[in-house]
Amino acid sequence: MKKSVYWFLAIVITLVLSIYQRMTGPTYPKRLTVELNGEHYKIKLPRSGVQHDEIVTLKGIPFDVNSQIHYRRYPTTNDYTTADFVWKDSAWQAALPVQPVAGKLQYYITVGGKDYAADEPVVIRFRNDVPASILVPHILLMFAAMLFAVYTFLLVVTHREYRRWLKITVGTLFVGGFILGPLVQHAAFGPWWAGFPYGTDLTDNKTLISFLFFMVALATLKWKYNKWVVGLAVLVMIAIFSIPHSTYGSEFDYTTQQLKR
Repeated sequence: MKKSVYWFLAIVITLVLSIYQRMTGPTYPKRLTVELNGEHYKIKLPRSGVQHDEIVTLKGIPFDVNSQIHYRRYPTTNDYTTADFVWKDSAWQAALPVQPVAGKLQYYITVGGKDYAADEPVVIRFRNDVPASILVPHILLMFAAMLFAVYTFLLVVTHREYRRWLKITVGTLFVGGFILGPLVQHAAFGPWWAGFPYGTDLTDNKTLISFLFFMVALATLKWKYNKWVVGLAVLVMIAIFSIPHSTYGSEFDYTTQQLKR
């Protein structure tokens, strides 16, 4: 099998995993279908905001349909605050008030007298805006680490030389996850590291676990069964990186007025 085929397979697998992780993550917009007079309208409700009021837009909903948004701080048992959507720029719009860094709101909407997402309110978390100069390289390197890992795995299972690509995978994962990763975390929420032993952020923790498995694979490079260790490290990486991004991340505690990690 030609290496170009390996790269094609590695790219496809990496793209599928990346899209799955993104779409199942807690920052991906919530998709809802609103039904009005037999017509269906697909809308998106944001679950991530930066340090300004977040505008919720109901695109496509007719201008003669009254709508409201109901929100409260999360996690609290406060009463919901209700605000009307306003017709602006050919769409219904309502603002969710900006919260402290890592602060959250939960909200649902009412369209044409019917509630949507009331049983499972949408949760939105606010953060600082992250400079593209560190966010883009971080994303690209984490994507590359997964790509190189999958490519290494394909070399392993087809009994080809894989050691060079194992080293490249480890180096890419280290720079993307442990140099640029903390820079992104700090810029967005304040802490440099929110994983073990300081917090429960799954993004940091899964990066740590994956890196440890690859370090074992690198340390046993001369062992005759090293390919099995490498294969395990890649499978562990695929499994844990399938966990939604930003799960159990930093959260502002409204009771103590402090950031929890």
